[in-house]
Amino acid sequence: MNRSSTSVAVLGLGIIGSRVAGHLERAGHPTVRWSRTGRMAGGCRSPKEAAEKALTIQMFLRDDEAVLDAVRSMAPTLGKDHIVLNHATISKPATLEVASICQSQGAGFLDAPFTGSKMAAENAKLCYYVGGNKKTLEEVRHVLEVSSAKILHLGEVGDAMVLKIATNLVTSVTVKALSEACAIAQAEGIPMEALKVAFEANANCSPLISMKLAAIQGEDFSAHFSLINMLKDVDFALQLASESKIKASAASCTAEALRKGLELGKGEDDFSVIAQINE
Repeated sequence: MNRSSTSVAVLGLGIIGSRVAGHLERAGHPTVRWSRTGRMAGGCRSPKEAAEKALTIQMFLRDDEAVLDAVRSMAPTLGKDHIVLNHATISKPATLEVASICQSQGAGFLDAPFTGSKMAAENAKLCYYVGGNKKTLEEVRHVLEVSSAKILHLGEVGDAMVLKIATNLVTSVTVKALSEACAIAQAEGIPMEALKVAFEANANCSPLISMKLAAIQGEDFSAHFSLINMLKDVDFALQLASESKIKASAASCTAEALRKGLELGKGEDDFSVIAQINE
């Protein structure tokens, strides 16, 4: 089978999935789409229908429930020629369950979360962390290359997801610390521009700090990575830490701030909105 000529299904058309689907179409890949909202003109009516039309399936869904529901819907249709890639950040147990469902139908599966938010997706610069069979990865590498700058094979199914959760934890804690630094500087009457200049000369400055400091300074919290999704990922980190009896104080503090933001109705804002939540 020449997989380069087969259709690709994109399930989940949020900030990332919609942009990946666009890149696939512009690259000449026959692309079918499905969204849980059901508001997409011309899209598939179900994940099962998407699997009937495409052999490569990329999932950009929100959480464990959404991913498991989609895979269970597709299961009767999946066969040995299908490869399912889960790009959503979900729990490790859910990842293993999804893999088991796919494998029971003879389909290939890759645990393939990504790093990079709205602009990385817009510019086809995502980085995919991949767990699973290397041969399966090579069969769909050309699909992943359309929307990425890097594709990293990082172990078995479940390993990539743990690494994504761990790196997102560092991202969330960094922005929590940044929000506190901004609050301290402002309380002392120091302009945000001065804080920006100080960061630029500091070893801890990074693209993340530069981007989120600008968002905080401009009070622009349009979502690049929504608060509700970051809270989900930090909760996964806390779950993993608890299972290993690791005290995760920084994660707990950050989760508390994110949860407060959710209670205040800021779940769909960028997670850097926690800068406005300092209690």
